[in-house]
Amino acid sequence: MVIRKLALCLASMTMLASMFSAPAQQPDSEDEGQFRFRFVGPKVGNRIAAISGVPGDASTYYAGAASGGIWKSTDAGNHWTPIFDKQPVAAIGALAVAPSDPSTVWAGTGEAWMIRDSDVMGNGIYKSTDAGKTWTNMGLPESGRIGRIVIHPSNPDIVFACVLGRSTGPQPDRGVFRTTDGGLHWDRVLFAAENVGCSGLSMDVHNPRTLFAGMWQVEMHTWGEFSGGPGSGIYVSHDGGTKWTRIEEHGLPHAPLGKIDVAVAPTNSNRVFALIQTKDQGSLWRSDDAGEHWKAINYQRALIGRAGYYIRLAISPASDNEVLVANSSFHQSLDGGENFKEVPWGGDTHDIWFDPTNADRFVITDDGGLSITTVHGRGFHRATFPIGQMYHVDVDNQIPYYFYSNMQDDGNIAAPVFPWIPAKPAGTTRWAVANPASPFPTWPIPT
Repeated sequence: MVIRKLALCLASMTMLASMFSAPAQQPDSEDEGQFRFRFVGPKVGNRIAAISGVPGDASTYYAGAASGGIWKSTDAGNHWTPIFDKQPVAAIGALAVAPSDPSTVWAGTGEAWMIRDSDVMGNGIYKSTDAGKTWTNMGLPESGRIGRIVIHPSNPDIVFACVLGRSTGPQPDRGVFRTTDGGLHWDRVLFAAENVGCSGLSMDVHNPRTLFAGMWQVEMHTWGEFSGGPGSGIYVSHDGGTKWTRIEEHGLPHAPLGKIDVAVAPTNSNRVFALIQTKDQGSLWRSDDAGEHWKAINYQRALIGRAGYYIRLAISPASDNEVLVANSSFHQSLDGGENFKEVPWGGDTHDIWFDPTNADRFVITDDGGLSITTVHGRGFHRATFPIGQMYHVDVDNQIPYYFYSNMQDDGNIAAPVFPWIPAKPAGTTRWAVANPASPFPTWPIPT
């Protein structure tokens, strides 16, 4: 290590001397090509922020990472391929496959599960028309964070984007945006205030002209997250998103409110749910008359804990009584939300995707990857990705030297740059054999 550091110093001195004594030279392309990055681990998962599948196709899934791009599987989640690495952004907040055209996939960028001011921002919304092979940025470049995308069930050109915004201060690029021409033009159809973003969006699949939106007043700074205020609320549109009306009173909690998610039951257009961050007013509300009147049906604090990082609910496509809620633990209700039980389906859970054609098949994402079930939670297939969010990295002075790092939501790790193997007889080929506990790959060592 001392020799290596000395060599680096001499090289730096030589470079400086050449800068002052000779004309600048172009770098040697051959030598330049020798400097490249290689993956050294760890091969463990981290936060999957968004998930979408293809209705009726149990083999195809798209997973969006908080800071690792988009991954696709075409074999039921056994193998995954990164398909977004050529784009200039890595944070994915929302994914959606067009119900009428499985080749059309939309991706909203920016970390939408807000927990700290260092969350990664995005640069708008992307579209693929060839099932993820190529992507085109379709606008909303100042949106910061897009947390939900809703596509018309029969017209793939009609798309709604639930834009949370950067959340670092007042901003006009927040609310619900709509395109009716496949992303060529966007209109901001719902805007509550410059410090209020969209945190939930749901469409009535039987009448796509009806949509509900949850709006969240929030600001995020280095010294804290300020969630809640008079700007938070529930809005409804009955004309395809052109005109929106705020729903107040009628059984809903009073301001100030925090983060809100909404969901229309796929089997019953009259049943609408709202998961709302409140202080001692309740957690889950339900309407049985299409949003006209509401009542608080559950007060469990576990459903809305650490709201900025969670607040996600989904309704079964087979029963309007089955409600799933993602939080630091996972919750299931079979009686319309009146009672929930904690089920062992993951921890620090975020997004939920139901196959609208098969209620037994759904996917849950969390801070370590995702879980796929085709048997309604009686068993899961677990998938993780090499997308660890590493906080620091350092090396020591051993020979061979060791890497040290620590990962979000995990412990500290240490591993050698390569395992040390005693010399073998001359003329033989030696390969490094990694410690089975080490996540690092193996590679040949010269004899």
